[in-house]
Amino acid sequence: MSLAPPLILASASPRRLDLLAQVGVHPDQIDPADCDESILKNELPQTHARRLAHEKARLTAARHPQSFVLAADTVVALGRRILPKAQTPQMVAECLALLSGRRHKVLGGICLLGPGGRHWDRLVTTTVTFKRLDQVEIADYVASGEGEGKAGGYAIQGRAAAFVSFLSGSYSNVVGLALHETYALLKGTGFR
Repeated sequence: MSLAPPLILASASPRRLDLLAQVGVHPDQIDPADCDESILKNELPQTHARRLAHEKARLTAARHPQSFVLAADTVVALGRRILPKAQTPQMVAECLALLSGRRHKVLGGICLLGPGGRHWDRLVTTTVTFKRLDQVEIADYVASGEGEGKAGGYAIQGRAAAFVSFLSGSYSNVVGLALHETYALLKGTGFR
């Protein structure tokens, strides 16, 4: 009896690891890919999310050719504009000001590479609307530090949940990994 190939998660995100555990998926190893996440000229948000998921999976799979490698990328977009992963309090404030009172899309690129170079992917879109935020709400959220390091400058699973007036699609996609689609992808490939 042969052992099933291991599952490698190509992400350092604790949120993705927690989400996978929620549905009973426990990667054998975590090996994040170090890739350039710069936006290419004229790149659309959907293309960007899908490309980065593929790139992360490919880089990690090169180190684990006999494994399943799961990678994901989350992009927050206002129309064709891709909001940054906010690295500073100022960036968080700028993102929240842009999202205030508006509808945006959260695009989750998912890529699974299998042994022998097989690959599967999905692009999941969730629509989110924020209520109109006042300056105090923005300042309080920025002071919490919760939005730093997050795509679009917010974490829906935290204090920003109070800002969401409408959501259509996968909630877990906004957190960092669309669970239904990821679980179906793993199951469909015959992984464990």
